[in-house]
Amino acid sequence: MGEDVCGRMVDIMRPVVYQLFVRHFSNFKQGGVPWGSKEQNGCGTFAAITNAALESIARLGVTHLWLTGVLRHATQSSYPDLPADPACAVKGLAGSPYAVTDYFDVDPDLAVKPESRLEEFLELVQRCRRWGMVPMMDFIPNHVSRCYHSTVRPELDFGWDDDRNVFFAFDNTFYYLEPQNSDRALMLPDGEYEPERGRGRVTGNNAATWAPSTYDWYETVKLNYGMDYRHGAGFVNALPGIMASGRSVPHTWWLMDQVLRYWQRLGVGGFRCDMAHMVPMPFWRWAIAKARMRDSRVYFLAEGYNDHMKLTEGDVHPELLAAGFDGVYDSSAYEELRALYESGAWANDLETFNKPDLPRFTGGVRYIENHDEPRVAAKQFWGGVGRKVVRALMVAQYTATASPVLLYNGQEVGEAAEGPGGYGVDNGRTSIFDYTCLPRLQHWTNGGLYDGGEMTVYENGLRQFTARLIPLLQHPALSKGSFYGLNWANQATEGFGREAGETTSGHRMYAFLRHSRKARATVLVVCNFSPKQAMNTCVHIPRNAQEWAGKKPGMYSFVDLLKPESPALTVSDEQLDTEGLPVTVPAGEALLLEWR
Repeated sequence: MGEDVCGRMVDIMRPVVYQLFVRHFSNFKQGGVPWGSKEQNGCGTFAAITNAALESIARLGVTHLWLTGVLRHATQSSYPDLPADPACAVKGLAGSPYAVTDYFDVDPDLAVKPESRLEEFLELVQRCRRWGMVPMMDFIPNHVSRCYHSTVRPELDFGWDDDRNVFFAFDNTFYYLEPQNSDRALMLPDGEYEPERGRGRVTGNNAATWAPSTYDWYETVKLNYGMDYRHGAGFVNALPGIMASGRSVPHTWWLMDQVLRYWQRLGVGGFRCDMAHMVPMPFWRWAIAKARMRDSRVYFLAEGYNDHMKLTEGDVHPELLAAGFDGVYDSSAYEELRALYESGAWANDLETFNKPDLPRFTGGVRYIENHDEPRVAAKQFWGGVGRKVVRALMVAQYTATASPVLLYNGQEVGEAAEGPGGYGVDNGRTSIFDYTCLPRLQHWTNGGLYDGGEMTVYENGLRQFTARLIPLLQHPALSKGSFYGLNWANQATEGFGREAGETTSGHRMYAFLRHSRKARATVLVVCNFSPKQAMNTCVHIPRNAQEWAGKKPGMYSFVDLLKPESPALTVSDEQLDTEGLPVTVPAGEALLLEWR
């Protein structure tokens, strides 16, 4: 239990965020063709995410539902009063959901009746609430579509009173290219963009050029938060503080607060903030504080990276957490996990990222999939064996820290990015630019029944495993406990993750303790990352680890939380120190053993 700002007692749960990409999730049309239209390939809707779907997601142990791709964005599809956007400024036919054309509207593709799209979205928001999940949506502050124009709140449009004769001005909302020729039009990879003749704007990824490349975010324009990004983080401190108001607040700050205010009033309870590290930290402190004055429980999740055009001189993770975020992508832990299969890393290396003194231990969002990363089951990634080791990966990634957790729709059934593509090409990711589907998830959604009626044995087994694992993340040792790595104590242990010819252990096996002093709860986690070899070995738990976990001399039992029907393992404190706990871990599997 904890206390909110009003003094009320509230339950504090470890956040489990399920990323639901609406266009994909509730698309029941099977098959399709590359570069297919909405009519050819189908498209999910708000209404098709029924109570049956939400109940099943909630029963996985999900606390927050991130409804992805709902804001109206640039597209080559047209609707009454909403003509298609110029093809040269749209990636794919469906278009990128991160090229927003109206912050105050939702995508008509996702509505049964496009003219009632907002009502249909708000009904979904209320259904999420009824199933005990916090509805979240994207907040995309760094950039907008080149075609941005709000039809819902035109008085809050960007750039209408900008000084377009300068690259930067405090109250401008965009950055303008220095004119070389007043008759010149911006040249995008797919042709001239006529609306920016003579007044080109900087792309969302900071490319200040009249001819952005295909590798640039050419379909978007960067927003200005009152500082010239070219000068780097050193100028951020000149921005207003958390109590700023009136004319001291850059115009873009005020506009973005209007966006957050709008959706909060309509019932949205959280925001996944795109490329949060590319926006000045003073803005986040100011905006999140204002949002929390409206709703003390509003949840802010940041996509943030240390090596990608950041606007802070230090580590972006503690900076974003200090600015008010509840969680920040832990990309370092994700990359190290992939390195086990793609770069020759050992399980021993994982302890670098699992230290209680790191801010990301409690605030670094752990994931093995999201819309930007390849599917674990994609054959061209994770050494081609992700499908075989996904259970061990999930346990290692989700149980090592007390941090928030992210699941991506389809991950729970082994989705492998096999739907039709187009602009998204065949890159192991489910395309966010195209009308496509999730073939393996469709075996579970089963035409809208959401009963798993078409699942394979593998898909059913993985989903059941996920449904057992995720609720266990609320175990006090896993949701609030500290970490103690055991690989160092098992370097000489025979069979502890060794491959043929190796004399040192810990290549394919990872073991650690999680312990909550307050709850007097301890869990031993043992992961086998080998896709082929079962591990029959012992896990040594030395005296200092036993003392750390508050254990006194005596007999102890270890109960398998994932398979409670399995017989408990009983050993003495002396055996744990000298002989170790005997375990058998199948290939690609893991054990969660409660130490009693």
